[in-house]
Amino acid sequence: MAGPTRLLGTLLALATATACAPGVAEPAAPPPPTTTSTRPDRPAPPAPRPVADRNRQGPGVVAAGPEAPYNYGPAVLAEGGRIRMWWCSQVRHADPPGDDLLHAESASPSGPFTAPDGSSGQSVLSGSVTGFDGKHVCDPSVLKVGGTYYLYYTGAAGEHAHGNAVGVATSPDGVHWTRDAGGLPIVSPSYDTTRDNTYGAGQPSVLFVDGWFYLLFTDTTGRAAGWNGAGQFVLRARDPTFLNHVEALGERGFEPVADTRRPRTRSVVDAFSADWMYVDALKAFAIAHETEHGTTITFWDHDFTGNPVPPVTIPGRWREGPGLVRTPEGHAPLSPEDPCGRIPLDVVRATVDGAAAAPTDLGHFGLDLAHAPGCRTAATARVLDGFAVPSPENTVDLVVGGEVVRVERRSVADRLATRVLERRPPIVDELPLAARVPAGAKALRAPDGRTALLLEDELWLVADEEVARLNSSPVTAVDQRTWDGYEQAGDLRR
Repeated sequence: MAGPTRLLGTLLALATATACAPGVAEPAAPPPPTTTSTRPDRPAPPAPRPVADRNRQGPGVVAAGPEAPYNYGPAVLAEGGRIRMWWCSQVRHADPPGDDLLHAESASPSGPFTAPDGSSGQSVLSGSVTGFDGKHVCDPSVLKVGGTYYLYYTGAAGEHAHGNAVGVATSPDGVHWTRDAGGLPIVSPSYDTTRDNTYGAGQPSVLFVDGWFYLLFTDTTGRAAGWNGAGQFVLRARDPTFLNHVEALGERGFEPVADTRRPRTRSVVDAFSADWMYVDALKAFAIAHETEHGTTITFWDHDFTGNPVPPVTIPGRWREGPGLVRTPEGHAPLSPEDPCGRIPLDVVRATVDGAAAAPTDLGHFGLDLAHAPGCRTAATARVLDGFAVPSPENTVDLVVGGEVVRVERRSVADRLATRVLERRPPIVDELPLAARVPAGAKALRAPDGRTALLLEDELWLVADEEVARLNSSPVTAVDQRTWDGYEQAGDLRR
């Protein structure tokens, strides 16, 4: 955290530099060319190996606080067609003097970002004056779950050894925040080990998967951290405040713990200031952390027992704090052209040390991981929900809720689907066929205006009567009793 004496920044700067040396990861090399034979006794060619593809970089500085001496540690959400970002900075009009959290929005990760109040960065959270976070709030991680925004952050009352801890706040809009958990820290140093790096606990990153809040964080006193305090530990809980039903990741997987300060026995990556997201197509976690050549993404499977794909590095200048572009629940955005095999990886990170000798000049960098082995199971194939793919019957298959709706007309599939893919992922062959949409199928209109296709005496809701027109389906207005007499089998609206 950067304050007048920058306890969290100065110690981190030294530690981050030393953490860059071990385990530098490079993009996987492209596979050698292969030839395909039609002989039945020859094995099929191997699947392409995952490779880094489509390197990209923003044109310059994407965000900065007004007259701020530093800008780093961003949290980045793709929401409602906009990119929202919160980051650590310092503004003169916010009390008390110390680290503040700023917020701004843009049409793309490449900026420019502008705050709702018209400034380049609006202060949305500052020190509480009297609490554990009395002077500094920094390192934001933001989620939106069930209509509520959750902000996890590093807080400190001043500049003293092991003085950093993790707090949480909630908001209805991502701008106006209320401290939760009684204003107390939810994760503090474990004090397993004393090291020269006296940062403590902080730099949280949180995501939401299958009803669990997963928290990744730094603790320089953790037993499994490196000699310089580098390491990333994982807790998960059903409760967003991590006050109840908490499990810690250890050598034997996740195990219940009485509180969040239990010994830190396992680190998932040797790094500081990491960010992460969940990749549904792989059923895996992707952890972004800085290494010698840029931001390395390390992948762990759902149970943290193995690495489903090799690490990949987003090259370019960096100084501190990668923020992954994530969905509101902390998941990887889907590639519209290949949601199973292509994973967009975009980060915003500080690129230089500014005049205050602190990280600033937030920039956008990214690439795609191509040929990823996604959608291998029905569970991971849920990323295809809403997509349509070619069908073996010269029709189009629309994936809806883990099932297939076979549509006769391409024009109808275009209207119903998020997008029609050029290739059919093999996993679609294993999904059950729920319904067929033949041309001319009857359509009904309810008294409230809803429209549905009547398929085998079951209603499938569609967005409007334009779908029926494209399908040459006659629309019959019915009374409520007739409408309610049919079973509603599915919803094809998007």
